[in-house]
Amino acid sequence: MISYEPLWKTMQEKGITQYALIEHHHLSRGTLDALKQNRNINTSTLDTLCTILSCNVEDIVCYVPDNE
Repeated sequence: MISYEPLWKTMQEKGITQYALIEHHHLSRGTLDALKQNRNINTSTLDTLCTILSCNVEDIVCYVPDNE
């Protein structure tokens, strides 16, 4: 499973709030909801987040193996 758990830590470290992503960087509430629910997002959104946060993809997303 893909997890966006690193995103929230990176946002906190960079001082970027969810409000700022919506109001200043024009990410949709739906996109933020998808991130919170670990649903699929497109690579363009990952690119945008990396640009906003000045970070690498690993600072936003990680792979967590499913328990079998």
